[in-house]
Amino acid sequence: MSATTTRSGDATLTEKQRRILTYLRERADSRTYFKSRLIAEDLGLSAKEVGANLRTVREANTDLSIEKWGYSSGTTWMVER
Repeated sequence: MSATTTRSGDATLTEKQRRILTYLRERADSRTYFKSRLIAEDLGLSAKEVGANLRTVREANTDLSIEKWGYSSGTTWMVER
């Protein structure tokens, strides 16, 4: 399945939110914790944009479980398939 294929729950997401979701899907098998600022650096967004959009991604019907996990030196998200 290509990264551009729309899955259940993805259709209601904005382009930014789909980029973040794709980023997490591509890395969820090898990592569990993601910092907003590091996602932002990789995607050319601000950490604030990532945090705001991840709240919507977390509520969408996707194949990932996303939980706000930590706050020290930026927000950390726990992501599991």
